[in-house]
Amino acid sequence: MPKITSVVFDVGKVLFEWDLRHLFAKLITGKDELEYFVTHVVTPEWHFQHDAGRALDEMVAERVAEFPKYAAWIAAYASRFNETIPGPITGSLEIVQDLAERDVPLYAITNFGAEFWDGFRPTQPIFDRFQDIIVSGAEKLVKPDPAIYALALQRFGLEPGTAIFIDDNHDNVISARQNGFAAHHFKDADSLRRELIALDLLH
Repeated sequence: MPKITSVVFDVGKVLFEWDLRHLFAKLITGKDELEYFVTHVVTPEWHFQHDAGRALDEMVAERVAEFPKYAAWIAAYASRFNETIPGPITGSLEIVQDLAERDVPLYAITNFGAEFWDGFRPTQPIFDRFQDIIVSGAEKLVKPDPAIYALALQRFGLEPGTAIFIDDNHDNVISARQNGFAAHHFKDADSLRRELIALDLLH
């Protein structure tokens, strides 16, 4: 078995909290209307089109035409997206720092819209610790497509089996294991830290 020497992170729900409700609970006072909005109008499934590379302006214009009474809130999705990300997952950024201090090469593969990434990345200096980050919206490839893992191995210069990939999504973890990575299904930072210690990447 090759020795694992590099760590590849997912971003949303591994390093940072993410939920559309964090933004829209500020704008929509009724609980029932909030749930309707995030399950029928601005939904995770619709949002993931931007992760896959669809242009934000096109998506928003189409949704406003479909749900004109919600135009202002749909516009807020585009202009205030960072408010859907309230902060880091407890303990995760400390793991990144500890790995970086041990000179472990760090990378990321994230399902993230390119335009939203351009607005979020500059707010988080933790990403300065990473050697490279593959953003699905920029590549027009999304996890768990095997092609995004093949791209990561090539772009990051990794030999198959020498990196562990960390993701909260089980399908993404399974695909990573089938496409050149060891993988950890993320539940919390404590469990992840124990696995990294077992791999001698942390102590």
